[in-house]
Amino acid sequence: MQSTQKVKMMKARYDWKSTKRWFKFKYLLLLRAKGGPSMVARGFSIGLFVEMFTLPTAGFAFVLIFPLVYLLRANLPAALIGFVFGKVIYIPFSILNKQVGEYLVPKHFKIYLIHHLPHLLSNIIRSGLDLIVGGMVVGLVLGIIAYFPVVLLLKYHTNRRKEKRRIRKDQLAPAESKE
Repeated sequence: MQSTQKVKMMKARYDWKSTKRWFKFKYLLLLRAKGGPSMVARGFSIGLFVEMFTLPTAGFAFVLIFPLVYLLRANLPAALIGFVFGKVIYIPFSILNKQVGEYLVPKHFKIYLIHHLPHLLSNIIRSGLDLIVGGMVVGLVLGIIAYFPVVLLLKYHTNRRKEKRRIRKDQLAPAESKE
């Protein structure tokens, strides 16, 4: 009886080392993705862009990630990472999104939409049009700005990896020639 309880307790434990190893593996796959750093950076930028206007659209904008990734030949896992990163920074940027949206959307256009749309849509427009428009503009700017540091970091990592491999190869080469 004790042995079955011990086995159940062993199964109940979670192996955090394997989770850490899995994340490291996925990280390396992302760094070594086909298309290179620019493809991964494009994906990250797309995810960040889409997140900036997802909340006011009740999550529907998330669907835009897939065609944008396909059309711009970006990396989908990187887009999802950019989307999650956008969720982390959304609250401070929502204030900016609202201000930009109020500046860009004319008042008479908002009033026109409220009176000519069905009741449900007019409530969404009344509360979220500024956030949607502002989020699109701010998200586009953030995506463009984020693209360059991500490309540089990925290129730096790739170059560092190549340099380590070259040094290791040089260290092994003299040992092979002596034999």
